[in-house]
Amino acid sequence: MPNVQPHIQLDDTLEVKYALLPGDPARLDRISPFLENVMEVKFNREYRSLIGTYKGIKILAISTGIGGASAGIAVEELHNIGVEALIRIGSCGSLQPKVKMGDIILVSGAVRDDGASKTYVDAMFPAVPDTDLLFACVESAKEKNIPFHTGIARSHDSFYTDDEDAIDAFWSKKGVLGCDMETAAIFTIGHLRGVKTASILNNVVEYQGDTLDSIVNYVDGESLSMQGEKNEILVALEAFVKLEKGLS
Repeated sequence: MPNVQPHIQLDDTLEVKYALLPGDPARLDRISPFLENVMEVKFNREYRSLIGTYKGIKILAISTGIGGASAGIAVEELHNIGVEALIRIGSCGSLQPKVKMGDIILVSGAVRDDGASKTYVDAMFPAVPDTDLLFACVESAKEKNIPFHTGIARSHDSFYTDDEDAIDAFWSKKGVLGCDMETAAIFTIGHLRGVKTASILNNVVEYQGDTLDSIVNYVDGESLSMQGEKNEILVALEAFVKLEKGLS
């Protein structure tokens, strides 16, 4: 009997090792043109999935919604059906002037300022990507002449806390490049389950910019942000090719 997972509604008959994890279900429409033989699979709650091939390698793309809790469920259930490597292709807000709109960040570690990862293990446990997968992302970006930053991101649980500006200023002074809501949970849970993980973040909010306006512009197709999204998709897919070939 196939082991159908309760939330993502997928099972191990897919026989897929590699998965892209966007947050937004609509982002699958923009992943699809990069793949061949694309087939929509399921759409349950925030988890919309499709499967296709890239350079002959089977790739699953599945949205995770907003936040570490739903992303963590995706990691757990994808592990249960045999997925071995996951790359988050998400958006973030910049915490440094050098990270411009549409720049991508290859995350080398995440501040665990979320709740989901802390339900698994003490906060002193590091949230870091798989080394091979991170190096594959770096090499892919270089080969495709895609500019990128490598460094630390902060994962959090809300855009609307009372002290958000002060919190951002604190982490900016610590050299954190940007903030998202999912990376820490994906790294932490992936490591505990033996799944290779990486995170590529497309900056959609300028440093000290207005989050609401930036996100609205991104959804509406603002050009730099959309180019950043294309870049992160391409880098992630090429990284999977390297991992498959054992070149990373």
